[in-house]
Amino acid sequence: MPPPRTADMEHVFFPPLSRVAVCGGTHGNEMSGVYMLRELKKRHIEQDGPVSLITVLSNPRAVESCRRYIDKDLNRCFTSQMLRQVEKNLGPLTDDTPYELKRAHELNAQLGPKGSQEAVDLLCDIHNTTSNMGLCLILYSADWIPLHILKHIQSKMTSTPVRAIFIDLPASESYSLESVGKHGLTLEVGPQPNGVLRADIYNLVKEAVELTFEFVQKFNAGHTFEGGEVEAYTMEDSVDYPRDPTTGEITASVHSELQVRHDRQRALARWSPGLIFHSPLLQDRDFKLLKPGDPIFKRFSGETVTYKGEELYPFFINECAYYEKKIAFVLGEKVKLTLPPISVQKD
Repeated sequence: MPPPRTADMEHVFFPPLSRVAVCGGTHGNEMSGVYMLRELKKRHIEQDGPVSLITVLSNPRAVESCRRYIDKDLNRCFTSQMLRQVEKNLGPLTDDTPYELKRAHELNAQLGPKGSQEAVDLLCDIHNTTSNMGLCLILYSADWIPLHILKHIQSKMTSTPVRAIFIDLPASESYSLESVGKHGLTLEVGPQPNGVLRADIYNLVKEAVELTFEFVQKFNAGHTFEGGEVEAYTMEDSVDYPRDPTTGEITASVHSELQVRHDRQRALARWSPGLIFHSPLLQDRDFKLLKPGDPIFKRFSGETVTYKGEELYPFFINECAYYEKKIAFVLGEKVKLTLPPISVQKD
């Protein structure tokens, strides 16, 4: 069945976006969000007309230690089931309770509760990736508000492509922090090494945040955002590194001269010891179509490993944080999403 045409979609009305939360430091070594929060606080942006802005350093202990997390990945702790388990199991907090589970409980109480009318109207969580993904918005399900924010940012930003990754999960199974808000989105921006602040990446984050604020102001003022289409990449599968079947150790890397040629890869290697690079035909080629037969890995023994799946788009290529998850890259399909016109619901 073909997707609906914009002309066939009814105008959708939403309540005002009165409470907006901007979060950073969910992963403590992703620095753009940490510094963006500091800048917002310096500018004393807390109340902008009818909009109340909440800034939250999500994982302060991990930020202080400049680590992704202390005990557990905080950005996987927000499914409804996990939050219920947290509520039931925490009881009196003990030293044995994983720190990130405590923070999930606290953040859900502060910004939610998830799925309730008390939750913030819009939650924007800022992340960095070591992959060459530029500026991406990660969105759950067909939520028209963040999809229209994507469309608005795409129409205004000319300095870089603005892409979307679409995770088709119901709200109850959505696992990351932005799912606590009534509407939510993640800004994922890279490449940036862990623990480092790059000016070009920070400026992309700053522009995207300011355009999000601009959207909120226009929406609340009664502006109608017309319908249309946006492209997005769905998450279909992931590919692990080649491994030794006995030891489980990674058995592939890239030619050594490539590490010398590419300044960005040298920086990643310096800040992430042990990082193993992909074949030059895959490394840094996020969102470029991957076809059967394309080289993807180079074994330490010299052989080239080629791709054997269907034509899909790789992203999060060689993401440092995904080594522990046994993910070399994620594969997605490019789709078009049709948006209805939206505007604020008037009394």
